[in-house]
Amino acid sequence: MNEAAAETAPDASQPEIGAIRGMLERAEWADAIARARDALARDPSNRDFLYALAVGLRYANAIPAALEVLARLEAYHPRYPRLFQERGHCHVARREVAPAIAAFERAVRLNPALPASWSSLQTLYRIAGRTAESANAASNVERLKGVPSEIVTAYSMFADGEITQSERLIRDFLLKHGDHVEAMRLLAKIGIEQNVLDDAELLLERVLALAPEHHVARFEYALALLKQHKHLAAQREVRRILAIDPRNLPCRVMDATLWLGLGQVEQAIELYRQLLAELPHDPEVALSLGHALKTAGRQAEAIDAYRTAAADLPRFGEPYWSLANLKTYRFGDADLASMRIAEADPTTQSADRYHFCFALGKALEDRGEYRESFQFYERGNALKHRECRYRPATLERAAALLSGVCTRDFFDERRGVGAASAAPIFIVGLPRSGSTLIEQILASHSEVEGTMELAEMPRLAGSLQANRTAARDPVIGYPDILGRLSAVDFDRLGEAYLTDTLPYRSGMPRFIDKNPNNFRHIALIHLVLPNAKIIDARREAMGCCFSNFKQLFASGQEFTYSLEDIARYYRMYLDLMAHWDQALPGKVLRVEHDQVVEDLSGSVRRILDFCELKFESACVDFHKTERRVHTASSEQVRRPINRDGVDQWRHFEPWLGPLKDALGGIE
Repeated sequence: MNEAAAETAPDASQPEIGAIRGMLERAEWADAIARARDALARDPSNRDFLYALAVGLRYANAIPAALEVLARLEAYHPRYPRLFQERGHCHVARREVAPAIAAFERAVRLNPALPASWSSLQTLYRIAGRTAESANAASNVERLKGVPSEIVTAYSMFADGEITQSERLIRDFLLKHGDHVEAMRLLAKIGIEQNVLDDAELLLERVLALAPEHHVARFEYALALLKQHKHLAAQREVRRILAIDPRNLPCRVMDATLWLGLGQVEQAIELYRQLLAELPHDPEVALSLGHALKTAGRQAEAIDAYRTAAADLPRFGEPYWSLANLKTYRFGDADLASMRIAEADPTTQSADRYHFCFALGKALEDRGEYRESFQFYERGNALKHRECRYRPATLERAAALLSGVCTRDFFDERRGVGAASAAPIFIVGLPRSGSTLIEQILASHSEVEGTMELAEMPRLAGSLQANRTAARDPVIGYPDILGRLSAVDFDRLGEAYLTDTLPYRSGMPRFIDKNPNNFRHIALIHLVLPNAKIIDARREAMGCCFSNFKQLFASGQEFTYSLEDIARYYRMYLDLMAHWDQALPGKVLRVEHDQVVEDLSGSVRRILDFCELKFESACVDFHKTERRVHTASSEQVRRPINRDGVDQWRHFEPWLGPLKDALGGIE
């Protein structure tokens, strides 16, 4: 459950808010206002008390006071749809048409299932002479009249952050009534919110089969595909909408994001620049432009874009972390002061707060202020950890299953299966282990193409987990299902991987798949692509683990937000890699980061020999290679080899006792 949901879950405040709502229904304005103020004295950021107070003040015709309360409510809960609807009602009471329209428009963007907002917009648009928009609002009013009340209520719960309650209500509705387009749409949106993306994709496919002209559902379908890194499929859906509605802003933003995901960085930059010209103060677009420019190696322009995003929204933490994440950027005193103020502000949202914490940690580390730096890293990780669903025991059980099933005898019995291609080179390991450096070395070779952290192999493993009918046995899952697959199945899966990765490649003989988590899928890689090369990027335990603790990842890698979780994951990784060494001797080349730093030329020759590539001096001069780099190490691999990051953890050694203990003596 996210932070907003947690705040609105049933708790001790519910009887109190129920009593206040009862007073409002009975038109006891003064009593409701007084009781809401008393409640806020005890709980000043409570969303429901603030909202009830604003409503009571408007009913009592104290509009300026109501607007002041709504401003406080927005500071604490900026995505609460009903606050904007209430603001619209306040402006209507003052006969202020333009601000009322703006408020109601914001409300329905956050929650399209607000009949009162659409009805008000219908009238206000007509007054403003905006006939077409009035007609559209009227159609939404009629649409909502045709939607069962349970679905409207569930949509409002979802928009208000009450995810669990919304899901319960909509599942009950579907059990009673069967397929319903809007109900399935909402369940899919809940799936996207909770990262249950395969279920969301299937639900939205069903919605579009029933309502192929439902463009909002098609956009949501594209979003579910994008979040699964199915960029080409998502782009097809977005293009279908843009062919009908070429000015559709969300689709244009997603189109730029998809170009970036497909590795077409310059195309993405151009589209983001067009959007920013139309929306010059949109911090999200400026931030996305910065990410694209960083990927292209245009650091100065990326910095300008990030600073633009920060200036447009001072409490927006991600631009500051993006600057810190360049690893080479240094914050000035004014930046440091601004970040401290924003991080300490009680109205700063949790996600922004932990972005500020990680940025402050890096800024203070660069200044040699290690104690306070660690305090911010620790605070940022604690905040991020609260929203993660990582359960180490689940992955540890999966690793034990892999070791039990995928033995040396198991592989010997399946010699010769899989697609014959030797094109892929997999780089596996842990994040922050030197894998981007190895990728840059290999991508500097004339026959090798660097792509990105591809999602195809984990998705292949996931399909085997979900599609148990392949084994014609409903109780067989992954990895047991590997024992039921035929040589034809393994060949088909290998060819599917090669086909699915084509959009990220340009036709060079070899390509790199640098997804570190593929160390969990080495059995599958070997079975479907037996001629692929696999390199294990290894870094010593303390340096690797602490480097992950300092890193705020854009998505995934949820094991990194606790020192204990990082240590457990590192131990699992070592155990599983030791198993692969025993079950598949010689299959994986281990490359120690320290050795690459100490002997670059020798390490390059060893890597190229393993990959059966001729030596090229460009691989030693890797930092001169111009290519897109998508990871946090993008700027580091554009510099000559150095020891800057090798022993950085030692500055923080006084506070890393828990990590050492959790690693249990692993070096």
